[in-house]
Amino acid sequence: MKKIVTGLFLSLLALPAAAQTPADFYKGKSVNVVVGYGPGGGYDVYARLLARFYGKHLPGTPNVVVQNMPGAGSMVMANYMYNVAPKDGTSFGIFARNIPLISVLGGNSAVKYDARKYTWLGSMSSYEEDAYLMWVRKDAKVKTLADIQKKGGEPVVLGGTGEGATGNDVPIILRETLGLNIKQIVGYPDSNALFLAIERGEVDGRTTDLSSVKTNRPDWLKPNSYMHTLMQFGRATRHPEFPNVPTARELATDDKARALIELTELPYVLSRPFVAPPNVPADRAAALQKAFMDACKDADLNAEAQKLGIGITPIDGNAVLALIDKIAATPQADLDRVRVLLDDGKGGK
Repeated sequence: MKKIVTGLFLSLLALPAAAQTPADFYKGKSVNVVVGYGPGGGYDVYARLLARFYGKHLPGTPNVVVQNMPGAGSMVMANYMYNVAPKDGTSFGIFARNIPLISVLGGNSAVKYDARKYTWLGSMSSYEEDAYLMWVRKDAKVKTLADIQKKGGEPVVLGGTGEGATGNDVPIILRETLGLNIKQIVGYPDSNALFLAIERGEVDGRTTDLSSVKTNRPDWLKPNSYMHTLMQFGRATRHPEFPNVPTARELATDDKARALIELTELPYVLSRPFVAPPNVPADRAAALQKAFMDACKDADLNAEAQKLGIGITPIDGNAVLALIDKIAATPQADLDRVRVLLDDGKGGK
């Protein structure tokens, strides 16, 4: 009889925890949003915008705090989120769009994560309203796309951040597929440092998102700007704001080059990706995912995004996983080719 009473007592003690709802759990807590880059860049802008409105859509309306964790093109953050961050639903974050591609490619000893096993919230941008552009100073020795295409001519000098960052990978792909004469200087600590390097004339320019320029250097878009754009990447068609700037796909001279470009452009559909760690309790994972999509549809968030000049075209976690599967279904020879190219391009060659 004593054993029965003890067992019943223990069962009753367990009831409140078992019955705890996401609202009960999050009430009075803080949720940490980890950004894989330093302050001021495009990823940081999206994360801070989301953080301002996310809490009101999550049950229990917790406080939402942004933390920057730069390093290795956001690989540091990707590994942290997968292996170290609390798996109770109090932490999620944003890393580079190419982090899933790097996982699928394999062969990178720095990768300590499986992109499919994150708790995917989704992406704030499908790139429908954005573009990845090559921005070059008008007073650079190389002034036109034709100049960059000249064999043996003067190279355009582009700056980049940490090894493995998207801004470094794109020029590598452009050199291989289009034969562009590009020299890279990588290792700038963050996007702001790179913007300053361009202003000081240390480098001729960089490749980066239109949305990042709109929020960080809107003067670049003015007619009298000292910067101009030579080409665009990450889009099947030209961005409507740049109708005279060709896409990489247009410039490809054969099917092999075009296929390689299209493969490396796939991650742009998940351009601003947000994930929580693996194995978050199912009810909290569902709450995080729903709050993400609800926040992206929030009228106030979209009004702020419009002021910043950035597009909010969200896709959910299931759509992200489908895209990762599509990348994984690419012929192995093509995946191997991209991996070799990116490996060979390390160190700013």
